[in-house]
Amino acid sequence: MPPYSAKTLLKDVFGYENFRGKQSEIIETLMVGDNILTVMPTGAGKSLCFQIPALLADGLTIVISPLISLMQNQVESLKLLGIEAATINSSNSPEENRDIWQKMRDGTLKLLYLSPEKLMTERMLDTVRGLNVNYFAIDEAHCISQWGASFRPEYEGLSALHKIFPEIPIIALTATADKATREQICEKIFSNNVKSYLTGFDRPNISLNVQIKNGWKQQLLRFVKGRQYENGIVYCLSRKKTEEAANLLMTNGYNALPYHAGMAGHRREENLNRFMAEPDLIMVATIAFGMGIDKPDIRFVFHTDLPSSPEAYYQEIGRAGRDGLPAVAHMLYGMDDIRMRRMFIDDEDSDDDHKRRGHQRLNELLAYAEAPECRRVSLLHYFGDEVAFEKCGNCDLCDDPKETIEATEIGQKFISAMYRTSQYFGMGHIVDILTGKVTDKIERLGHSDLPTFGVGKDFGINEWKSIARQLMARAFIVSDMEHGSLKITDKGFSLLKGGTDFRYRPDVIVKKQTNKAKKIILDLPEEDQDLFQALKSYRKEIAAERSVPAYIIFSDKSLIDMAINQPETMDQFGDIYGVGAGKKKEFGERFINFINANKENAQ
Repeated sequence: MPPYSAKTLLKDVFGYENFRGKQSEIIETLMVGDNILTVMPTGAGKSLCFQIPALLADGLTIVISPLISLMQNQVESLKLLGIEAATINSSNSPEENRDIWQKMRDGTLKLLYLSPEKLMTERMLDTVRGLNVNYFAIDEAHCISQWGASFRPEYEGLSALHKIFPEIPIIALTATADKATREQICEKIFSNNVKSYLTGFDRPNISLNVQIKNGWKQQLLRFVKGRQYENGIVYCLSRKKTEEAANLLMTNGYNALPYHAGMAGHRREENLNRFMAEPDLIMVATIAFGMGIDKPDIRFVFHTDLPSSPEAYYQEIGRAGRDGLPAVAHMLYGMDDIRMRRMFIDDEDSDDDHKRRGHQRLNELLAYAEAPECRRVSLLHYFGDEVAFEKCGNCDLCDDPKETIEATEIGQKFISAMYRTSQYFGMGHIVDILTGKVTDKIERLGHSDLPTFGVGKDFGINEWKSIARQLMARAFIVSDMEHGSLKITDKGFSLLKGGTDFRYRPDVIVKKQTNKAKKIILDLPEEDQDLFQALKSYRKEIAAERSVPAYIIFSDKSLIDMAINQPETMDQFGDIYGVGAGKKKEFGERFINFINANKENAQ
């Protein structure tokens, strides 16, 4: 198919004028038969990379996804666009499954969503062999990696897929994968026969904020003040704290619900359905809540405790602001959090190598939490995303810089100790050398004879560890996940030679302060605000009629476009953002009439 066919489809079916980023290149590469790994930030349009090739091809595309709720929402979205899509899962009736099987056999079904365990059964694999399958798309591909934040054993079976069907191209998609995770995906899913597209991890619309824990209940209440009409997620480390935080919010007049694995299944499902449908509900949850929550208008994610790793943190905050509008990620952390996280890692039923990686990942997250300057630079550096800016202007350290002290010599001492031990050791050993601690390892290796032994006695062990994490956050040193050692970067060698400087932010407990959270302001003229709110209410009614989340009907971006342009004809309605032929036919007349009636009432 010529490239313009994809562009026409983009407008006519999905209602978008242009491809974003590398979407067009990925689509073309998949259509010529290459395997692809795509790492894109949430909200960047990963699904279009396989949905458009699926529609341009004659046969069936099979999409592997980890959650029934996620599959059902995606299928409903596609059906509203006029696309033949279905999912086979345990919630289907026999009649629904018979209808799906018939559409698969007669070739009218374009996209079939399956869980990995459903696809890899002998019966389903035999069925697939007899079908005209064009592509496999593996969503949330990081689930196959034991190094990732969300390893799922059922994804392991997918490593056989390319061997069973070597002629069918596979596209694997994820928003969350560091270098080690990407390498494991490439090896397991593709045997390294794959083209990778890493399009960056930045979510510039999310304001990043970290605060040292100092009375989490009052900190949470200060944060949510003025956010009564916003959707948000509050993450807690334990089920008990989840219930406690939910009750705290409800007692203070917020529409809030708990969600954790200790609740009855029907109650969890009921709370999830309410969260997806209501525009002002705060879900208070453990990490049992999150994957597959494709709700675009979540305005904030608040962590009452330190997450387990940068991947987990990035994945959790990535649930905010999927509509591209401003959102806030706010994290609290304290010494007890660090102690608990260390204990969780040590108590895991896993080998020493896996535990070592867990501790290293936690160190990297602490480096982010203790960053002396711009948080976004620190976070993106961890994922190997080189950025062209030193300050993002949308994090607490850019908005309100913390006091730092000149510490170039201190940084040189740490890097010198690394260099003199051949960059072969981890943080703990380097700190022992600097503080002059005589351990069996130091005696055995003769490291007490080094010029750097004991040169850092003026700092305590915890202070040196904080300095190390801040050197990590500023990309002077990096953690080698494979061997557990610290490595000096080119920037670090420059610091060692006096070519650049380093400033250190001492650990201080921040004083209680008034909430300075940014008010979310839509890019919408004041005179159109009432119509936008009315359209949101109307969308909610239609969504309730169809028993689907409101965003499946139209995104907030589409409603903003309607409020500004106020279409009066079907052709004008077709020009609205996110309106393709299917939604134009299904909703055009209803929304035009609603907008006209609203204008008459306002006069």
